[in-house]
Amino acid sequence: MEVSGYRVAYGRDETQFPVYVMVVAALGLFLAYLYYGGALLLVAFIFAAAVAYYNYPLIETGRPRIGANQYGVFIDGFGVIQWRAIDKVDLVPIAVRVMTFHELQIGLKQPLQRALVADWRRMPWPRLLMRVPWKMTHENVIRVNLEVFDQPPDEIHRTIQRMWRHYRS
Repeated sequence: MEVSGYRVAYGRDETQFPVYVMVVAALGLFLAYLYYGGALLLVAFIFAAAVAYYNYPLIETGRPRIGANQYGVFIDGFGVIQWRAIDKVDLVPIAVRVMTFHELQIGLKQPLQRALVADWRRMPWPRLLMRVPWKMTHENVIRVNLEVFDQPPDEIHRTIQRMWRHYRS
């Protein structure tokens, strides 16, 4: 029996482009290092390869990264947060120079260990240094940058907030 719910994956547009550019740059720098030698080319290769490796999950567009169902909100690499443990679900615009980013901020009213139905923070070692879609603050708030997903930030917020109001009782 499959549980139906709301799922959001990484977007298929410009978020993948920098990853591919860094892979090509790393490959070019590695070939240049093999041909010319030099520590500077090796350092540049390692940097480009590390950036591509960190951002690799952006290429995996079909896999759900955040979402919700009757059990709670799930976040890739974090876990499933039960509905009654959530205190607030806010969409916060963050201005950085001339751009505005949107964050989904999920405030918890319980300690994290009791709020999680399933804890997915223990990842396999190859995945440890890769991008995760969340950050946890000291104020017990989970922050999710919504700009990299395939749905508009306000739609993600509206849907999760509507589900939270429905299931929290």
